[in-house]
Amino acid sequence: MQTIDRITTDPSICHGKPCIRGLRYPVENVLEWLAGGMTIDDILGDYEDLEREDILAVLAYAARLAHVKSINGIAA
Repeated sequence: MQTIDRITTDPSICHGKPCIRGLRYPVENVLEWLAGGMTIDDILGDYEDLEREDILAVLAYAARLAHVKSINGIAA
């Protein structure tokens, strides 16, 4: 499975938000955990159905989204 294939969207799961492998782990939640100081190992310890490649896919997905020309209007 390629990294980007690990991020899926399905209208019937988490209101269509991007999630990991069709599971109920939205990308935004994983990013919030990482931003809050959790390590990849912390996350994997708490959520046994996730894999290291899933977390790396979340980071790759976020990096692709950050490739914008302007962030005007995005609230902090």
